[in-house]
Amino acid sequence: MTRLNLDQIRAFLSVVRLGGVKKAAQMLNLTQPAVTSRIQNLEESVSKQLFDRTSSGLRLTKDGELLLKYAEDFERLTELVERNVVDPEGLEGYLRIGASETIAQCWLPDFVTRMHHRFPRLEVEINVDISVNLRKGLIDREIDLAFLLGPVSEYTIDNLDLPEFDLAWYVAYDAEPEAGDPASFLKRPVVTYARNTRPYRELKTMLFERVGPGARMFPSFSLSACFRLVEAGIGVAALPKALGRSYVDEGRIREFDPGWVPSPLHFTASYSGEPKSHMIETAAKIAQNVAVELHPH
Repeated sequence: MTRLNLDQIRAFLSVVRLGGVKKAAQMLNLTQPAVTSRIQNLEESVSKQLFDRTSSGLRLTKDGELLLKYAEDFERLTELVERNVVDPEGLEGYLRIGASETIAQCWLPDFVTRMHHRFPRLEVEINVDISVNLRKGLIDREIDLAFLLGPVSEYTIDNLDLPEFDLAWYVAYDAEPEAGDPASFLKRPVVTYARNTRPYRELKTMLFERVGPGARMFPSFSLSACFRLVEAGIGVAALPKALGRSYVDEGRIREFDPGWVPSPLHFTASYSGEPKSHMIETAAKIAQNVAVELHPH
């Protein structure tokens, strides 16, 4: 038997957990032929066939089932070595981050900077999307760490709480309410988050209860676009105060109080707890620290 290596073990475990070579390749940031080659080399190393190649995909053989337990033990041992022995500056890797736009516009750049200081050889990929898509990507293991409206209620996912974002109502700077009543601004279109998001659903319910069925909503996938639409007088919006502060300071929009405001946005740093990864867990804790340090008071 020739010597096993960690890359082969990781490829084997990824194919088993994700159910195929294609998803394993995406998770490992490799081509499908590269993953296939690692599996074939592993089979040659142990002189056993580990998978049955069927029309419906790959299925573990009895020898593959036997190897799986040892491969998981090997993986846990490797994680302990990385956590307790390896110098972070020498740790190589690839971290796929998914982030809601609110986070991307607030403290995400500071988090990436902090990560590069801790892991100089780490390669980071960032995807900005709505939380429902980030959750799916996390569960499908297409994302390693997600900053999203959480928590993610999935037994395989660990969640770290992040500081909440308070919302405020905004209107164009020169807009005037009817009869001096700020609530009259809600007769205008309400610019808000995309339809298939939690803030949109909550705001829709609150508008129906407080304004009535005539309330008009203008959903958008872009927070930047929301602020620009408010500035242009197209509508009003309930958006994160942390992002609206600069627009207010520049005299482009202003806050108003109709007597109520949607609840704060609750975000989590969410990641897969199995297999355990010291780097990803450390990244989540760094994100939590950065978010707390930069959270506006």
